This record gives sequence, structure tokens and C-alpha cells, in this order.
Amino acid sequence: MMLYQIRHVTRFDYAQPVAFARCNLRLKPILWSGQMIEDYRLTVQPGGRTYPARAEAGLANVVRLVVEHDASSLTIESRARIRVDRPIPVPSPRDPSLRQVAAWARESRDPTAAGPAAYLFPSPLIPLDREIGAWCAEELDTDRGILEAGIALARRIQRDFTFDPTATLVDTPPHEAFAKRGGVCQDFAQIMLSGLRAAGLPAAYVSGYLRTLPPPGQPRLVGADATHAWVLLWCGPELGWAGVDPTNGIWMAEDHIVMAIGRDYADIAPIDGIVLGSGAQNMHVSVDVEPLEVPA
Repeated sequence: MMLYQIRHVTRFDYAQPVAFARCNLRLKPILWSGQMIEDYRLTVQPGGRTYPARAEAGLANVVRLVVEHDASSLTIESRARIRVDRPIPVPSPRDPSLRQVAAWARESRDPTAAGPAAYLFPSPLIPLDREIGAWCAEELDTDRGILEAGIALARRIQRDFTFDPTATLVDTPPHEAFAKRGGVCQDFAQIMLSGLRAAGLPAAYVSGYLRTLPPPGQPRLVGADATHAWVLLWCGPELGWAGVDPTNGIWMAEDHIVMAIGRDYADIAPIDGIVLGSGAQNMHVSVDVEPLEVPA
């Protein structure tokens, strides 16, 4: 079990003062299996009106921020204390096959945002791609156990692709990152999602955090200095959702904190919205995930 203090700061600097801003903030981690929020605080400088809003898609805690006064900068700080107690999945010969999971997903009548049907199909930012589907299919034999196949595909992506922040942009489509065999966590998650959905398997995009400092003697995980992205794979009604991190080739466990879940990044971007003003803006994001002492 781990206890974390999370500090996520986003600062916007505007070339000219803006008169109005309306933003959706998805910064408070959701209640999800294996994690529990003990404290959460949101502050905005130089101030603005905030109120809860409904998530239009996916699973997210949404806060609407409205700034109605001239501002040359805007700083949004999110602080959370969260307890994570999440076991690592262990593949078993008794696990359902990919064929069985795909059939269960097609038969599902769960209409909620946590149901498998919402994550079976292509999404605006993650279309199906013939080359990605064929490449991923090499690990997705329909008779293979679902957990074994999921971690095998994640580890293949981690092994065959290069983490390179200069290779892609936030709006780079999956086929371009696939062709370059490089990118960042968002690219690797999108490639894996495209391949899983092409195989008829429900898979969701996760936005969240990794612990900043690893335990003694363990390597530092890639992507710990910012929000991270990985994949949730639905493994049937008994196993439920299992997280896999293709950037690091590991399971989602106690090092991972789920912030929001959706079909793709557009559903769960930490901050989006509109600003009325002229001139350019610069954005700086700082993330720190500090492990705390767990009380006896």
C-alpha cells in the first residue's frame, strides 16, 4: 500500500491580458478500484468562479472554471493526497481467452461509462489502422489468455518503440507515431488501443500519474515528470479492467494513480476550454508525485 501527495501546477502566461476564460478542469483523480482520495484542494490565481460540471464522455471529475477579469497569467494548482493499494495482475491458464472476452463485450448491456461497450470502437483520435492492427495481432491470438496477451503486447511496444519527446506532438495521429517507431506515452497508449480495438477488445485511455521517485534500487519509470497515459483492458465480468503501461512494459499497480478514463485524450484532457484575447500564450506544467510514510 502506498500513500502519495500529488501537486500538479499549470501556468498560462499571456502576451496580452485576456478578458475572459472558460475552462474544464479534470484534475481531481477519480474513485477507481485500488485507490482512495483522502484530501483534495484546487486553487486558482488570480482567481475565478469554479463549480462542478458533468463529464460529457468517459470517467472524470470535471470542474468548470470561469475567469471574467483581465489577467496576464493564470495559475491552476491541484493538490491531492491519495492512497493506492492495487495488486499486480497474474496471468493464469484459467483466464478467459481473447475470443471469449470479445464475445462478452459484444453481448454487454452495460450502458455506463465503465461498461465495456463504450470502448470497443474507434474514437475521434484513435481510428482503426490496418498496419497497426496487423502488427498488434501477432500478440493477440484469439485463443490466448487475456492477461497474458495484454502484457505481452505492452512489453512488445516498450521493446520496439523509442521514447522520444521530439518525435511527436500532442495531436500526432497513431499511424505517424507507429511509422516513426517513436514518441511519448500518449503515442504508445494510442497505438496499443488501436490494435486492441481492431481485435474486438474493449480498451480505454487512462490519464494519470506515476510516482516521481522510485523505491531504492529500482529504475525510475519513464513519464514521471508529467501526467502519464496508459491503457485499461477489459478482461471479462470476473476480472474486470486491468491496467497495462506500454511505455514501461508493466502492469498498472501501486506506482500508477488514475486521474481520468475515456475513449481517447479528448475525453479526459486535464485542462481544455476557450480564452478571449489577442497574442500568444505560453503554458508550463509541473507535476510532482511524492510517496509519504504510510501510518502503521
